[in-house]
Amino acid sequence: MPVYWFALSFVENIYLPRAILVFIILHLLIYPSSNGYNSFMDRDAGSIGGLKKPLTPTKQLFLASVIMDVIAIALSLFISTLFATCIFIYIVCSRLYSYRGVRLKKYPIIGYLTVIVNQGALTFFMVYHGSDIFLTNHMSWMGLLAAAFLIGGFYPITQVYQHEADKKDNVTTISMLMGKKGTFIFCGIMYLLAMLILYLYYSGRELYTPFIVLLIFLLPVLVYFMQWFLQVLKDENKADFQHTMRMNWIASTCTSLAFLTIILIHKFG
Repeated sequence: MPVYWFALSFVENIYLPRAILVFIILHLLIYPSSNGYNSFMDRDAGSIGGLKKPLTPTKQLFLASVIMDVIAIALSLFISTLFATCIFIYIVCSRLYSYRGVRLKKYPIIGYLTVIVNQGALTFFMVYHGSDIFLTNHMSWMGLLAAAFLIGGFYPITQVYQHEADKKDNVTTISMLMGKKGTFIFCGIMYLLAMLILYLYYSGRELYTPFIVLLIFLLPVLVYFMQWFLQVLKDENKADFQHTMRMNWIASTCTSLAFLTIILIHKFG
């Protein structure tokens, strides 16, 4: 959701009906379907996503994910053929990431790039294109890049408590490659790069207020991140499910509120 609001904050002329439809397609169909299919392939027994004790995936879950994908593509055609094509690409990449026959997620670099390109840059492009009143394909490359870096700084943290489970599943994530402490350092660097890109974007247009708003809303994220990192430095067992989910909710909430505020500033400021 933060990427959705982030992309929408870049759109100068928002067409609200399409923006709402884009939101529905992504958040009520594509993301749940992708997570459902991934759970079906992983057969997770331990904590995953927002669930501490997930139910055993069934064939019905797989069928539901397929139905949701079909509905998503059909609805996407009401936006544009290009948008529907992007949705199809997203679905294919998501499936290749999880599918046992290919399993991109077991390769740390390829899997990581698949996530940040699709959930970051491609999602930014879809939201911008679909929500713009003119369905434009022309948008800031800095927005695309910043979206990829924001996801790139967030995603490895979500893997930090799953090292043992991933190892048993013959999966090597980017977090496993760097270790728990290295994951925090890497994510911090990625976030700094994302903020640098956004600073260059806003300052180049003399839009200092949005950047200040972003810094204010991200302060709780930074405080929690640093406190958690210091705990992990002393005891790596602190890189657990509870802390990860708390970080997830704080980061998602604060980032979404930041870009929602920026959208309101653009519209009413």
